[in-house]
Amino acid sequence: MKKGMIIFASALVVLVIILVYVVNYQNTQKTADNPYGKENLAQSTIDQMDDPNYQNQIQPDELEEEIQSGESTTVYFYSPECVYCQRTTPRMMPIVNEYDLDVKKMNVLEFQDQMKKYGIEGTPTLIHFDNGEEQARITGEQSVDGLDEFFKNEVMNNSTDQEEE
Repeated sequence: MKKGMIIFASALVVLVIILVYVVNYQNTQKTADNPYGKENLAQSTIDQMDDPNYQNQIQPDELEEEIQSGESTTVYFYSPECVYCQRTTPRMMPIVNEYDLDVKKMNVLEFQDQMKKYGIEGTPTLIHFDNGEEQARITGEQSVDGLDEFFKNEVMNNSTDQEEE
């Protein structure tokens, strides 16, 4: 009886070690050329890397450069661990695709300093910049109608106004 328990426990330990190795290997493969420019990513970030809703990531220095250039820039600040983001993102992306908008995504779990820099008090937060300055902001979980209104009234109108000038 005692010998059987030792064999069972040993087999269980070996299986756990193999499982840990496989998960670490898969994570290493997923993060090899990640858009965050970092080696150590939160597991929740790794889990979203293949999700089409979370593509078009921007790094902090790229965002700063784009805003300073005066380009019309819309940024979605989110955290992969935020339940409100998890509900808002799938509502937002069909609208973004329908209007053919270039919405950059900033994962604040990986770049926490960006929250303070841009005055982000909670996620999700969408900010539209034009001429190097914030023009519009919407914060918190949003309905399809709320997101549609933001993109139509704040992003598309502001971008159109700038192109006409």
